[in-house]
Amino acid sequence: MAKSQETFSKKEKEKKKQKKRLDKEQKKEDRKASGGSKSFEDMIVYVDEYGQFTSTPPDPSMKSKIKSEDIELGVPKRENLEEAGGVRTGTITFFNKEKGYGFIKDINNHESVFVHLNGLIDPVKENDKVTFETEMGQKGLNAIGVKLVVK
Repeated sequence: MAKSQETFSKKEKEKKKQKKRLDKEQKKEDRKASGGSKSFEDMIVYVDEYGQFTSTPPDPSMKSKIKSEDIELGVPKRENLEEAGGVRTGTITFFNKEKGYGFIKDINNHESVFVHLNGLIDPVKENDKVTFETEMGQKGLNAIGVKLVVK
């Protein structure tokens, strides 16, 4: 006589599936018996001026007009950046010779400017006073033509 191909775990899985189907049917019947779903007005949620969810609609007199020209998508343009050119002075705050880059702090506006080894004219180290020009790079201002200031 051949042994049954159905194992204990297969039987258990089949029982679980059957139980899920029955539970789903029972929930469906309960929803129908309770009078259906909520009305659309009961489901609406409003957001107040502080960003909190509320069930009451906002006061129309509190609305403010926003011009579509005032909306900026993305990162706002940096208007006050100095363009390329103009000799500036600063101090080397950090320089890594192995990696070939560092930063110069401008004396006038205390802005930190990136400097690469290719932008150096004279060899520099930290705390050296230098003169430099700037150009716009991919991530911001880069110092070029970096020269040591003779003390």
